[in-house]
Parts: sequence; C-alpha cells; structure tokens
Amino acid sequence: MRNRAGQPPRVYLDVMLGTLTRILRMAGWDAAYALDRDVEADDTILDEATSEDRLLLTRDRQLAGRAPASLLLTTRDVDDQLRELRTAGFTIELDEPHRCSKCNGRLRRVDADETTPAYAPSPGETRVWRCVECGQCFWKGSHWDAVAARLTADETPDESGRRQ
Repeated sequence: MRNRAGQPPRVYLDVMLGTLTRILRMAGWDAAYALDRDVEADDTILDEATSEDRLLLTRDRQLAGRAPASLLLTTRDVDDQLRELRTAGFTIELDEPHRCSKCNGRLRRVDADETTPAYAPSPGETRVWRCVECGQCFWKGSHWDAVAARLTADETPDESGRRQ
C-alpha cells in the first residue's frame, strides 16, 4: 500500500516497535518513533500521530482502538510484524537508502571527493549516504544485505508467480 505520490505511508510507531522502526526507515518509510521523541504516554503518542496525520502502528490494543488511523500488530517478533504489514497490504522493499535508520532524517548521497568518518567506507569506492539531520553515514553493506534477506525470507509467490 502506498500513498497517492507512490510513497509508503507516514507512520508513527509506539515504544514496542523499535526494531520495526529501523527496518521501515531503511525501506524508505517516514517512520516516527515514540522513544526517539522521549514519548511513552499513550495520550501523547495518540496526539502526535493524529496531529502529524500518521498511521499509528502499535501492539497496544486499547491505543489502537482510540486512534483515528491505526494498525494493531499482534506479534512480538519483527519478522512476524513484517508479515502482518504485508498481509495488511503494505509494500516493504529496499531500494536506495532515503531515510536515516537512527533519526528518520533524509539522506543525501556523499560525493566521491568528500570525507567520511573512520567507520564508513570511502565514497570514492562505495556509495555512501549521510543523514542531513544527525550526520550518520550509511552504505549497502552486510547489515543492508541481512535486512534485504529478512524482507524476502518468507515471501511466497501468488498464482501469477509474483512474490507477496
């Protein structure tokens, strides 16, 4: 499921969905996370999700029932949560990095002549992206490959042969 502009929906994830938040951000979702904002109170989560016109993703049945737009996730395991999202009609795919998995900021491609921190590869050898908000650098390495494998691990082909 995508919005009219072909983008994933803007979502707000409650405190129980930290790992899912990072994966959705890697997949390009604009994913606000309650703990990034030091928010734990249900009323504040609900107010922020509503005022920002975000779909609330939560494991809290009561909170989901109070939200004008929500999806209740019933499982604790992140792979099962990804399945629940796909079952609900959402597309979760890795393409090019667009969102910071740490802070949800937008990423920009680092030019080949720019320097990167010691933990990051040289942008002259590997494509590197930097968050415009927090400065964190990202590249498609082993973590990217692990998330890509996680997203396709249990996809099953439908009658047309397409993976769901």
